[in-house]
Amino acid sequence: MKIIILGAGQVGGTLAENLVGENNDITLVDSDRDRLRILQDKFDLRVVVGHGAHPSVLRDAGAEDADMLIAVTNSDECNMAACQIAYTLFGTPTKIARIRSEAYLDIQDKLFINSEIKNSDAKPRGGFVIDELIAPEQLVTNYIQRLVEYPGALQVLQFAEGKLSLVAVKAYYGGPLVGNALATLREHMPNIDTRVAAIFRQGRPIMPRGTTVIEADDEVFFLADTRHIRAVMSEMQKLDGSYRNIMIAGGGNIGFGLAKKLQRNHSVKLIEHRQERAEALSEKLDKTTVFCGDASDQELLMEEHIDQIDVFIAVTNDDEANIMSALLAKRMGAKKVMVLIQREAYVDIVQEANIDIAISPQQATISALLTHIRQGDICNVYSLRRGAAEAIEAIAHGDSSTSKVIGKQIGDIKLPPGTTIGAVVRNDEVLMGHDRTVIEQGDHVILFLVNKKFISDVEKLFQPSAFFF
Repeated sequence: MKIIILGAGQVGGTLAENLVGENNDITLVDSDRDRLRILQDKFDLRVVVGHGAHPSVLRDAGAEDADMLIAVTNSDECNMAACQIAYTLFGTPTKIARIRSEAYLDIQDKLFINSEIKNSDAKPRGGFVIDELIAPEQLVTNYIQRLVEYPGALQVLQFAEGKLSLVAVKAYYGGPLVGNALATLREHMPNIDTRVAAIFRQGRPIMPRGTTVIEADDEVFFLADTRHIRAVMSEMQKLDGSYRNIMIAGGGNIGFGLAKKLQRNHSVKLIEHRQERAEALSEKLDKTTVFCGDASDQELLMEEHIDQIDVFIAVTNDDEANIMSALLAKRMGAKKVMVLIQREAYVDIVQEANIDIAISPQQATISALLTHIRQGDICNVYSLRRGAAEAIEAIAHGDSSTSKVIGKQIGDIKLPPGTTIGAVVRNDEVLMGHDRTVIEQGDHVILFLVNKKFISDVEKLFQPSAFFF
């Protein structure tokens, strides 16, 4: 596939890295010549220096015969204009844009339209022609909300419209399953079907088998019916009580969106350092207590009883401020702390410190982008362990004569190396991916890959052909 990526920042660069290794023809566009040179030296891709929304630059990048344009520059306006120009001048089939500003997102139904609707309307309405919209702040807000709903989880991802969940937890001494083989999980929970999909031990992936013994500090990814998540978590660690008291540092789009969601069922305090913004938030958040101040102010934290806070969430635009305020909150008694980290280099450092969860908006954005880029009947893609592995939700279409998977038992499907089928969702029924489970038409199949060079092979598995023998 021929793909043009506008913006060579962290998201654009990481996305290019993901896609280059999958036999795609990638062209990266940015006005920063030095940044492009660094990426071109590392990866097999074309680069074009210039403004991403200029028609001449898009033409030089190959927009006339490109399959897809992905606009992830730091400017919403540039991303919007580039998609419109790619549609109007070059007829680029698929256009994806990252949009951050609430000013645009609040009226997205009126402001944006996809190509299919635009081309089919007898009287086409106006609007920027963008086929897929990626809103990082909304993605991160939803991500953090799920972490709050499942205390103790490191990552919570949902598939098949929320029927199935993938949860990552750290195994602790004292957990019923720690020190025991995975095969004993059924003995502990005879009435709950679950599947350990992946294990990371000291940062390295381990293919889970029935004989695999869970060790303390293992990062365990398991699948289960969403209704049974807490029961399975209790096998790995002592369950934390529900979070009640929450403090948010930062009143930007993420902080505001998070407070708005959490204030319904939690006691929420929000700290914002800008007086005008704090006043505006106070008017919009009727059930949240808003303070104007510095989240790393020890006296303020003490006055607001930080020792009674169940989870402190730092989501300002400043990585250093997030880290310092979270470390201080933890030292002063906050039970759990989460921090938003923009710089990838900080993530490992933070996780070695006394911080419970580091959240990368870039990884959330890349996962959403990959969902729209993957071929075949791929409807969800999640990046695990900061890109070390992927979880993919694919829909099985066709029949036994046109599909490589339909009508077959999972144990008989020839999967690429390092790939496992974790679960199948059939209508409202959740089935774990056991060897004898047979794939049927319309099934949502959840797969895990620890070697991303085989992603194209997985995509081909779920591409029905006219004739398959």
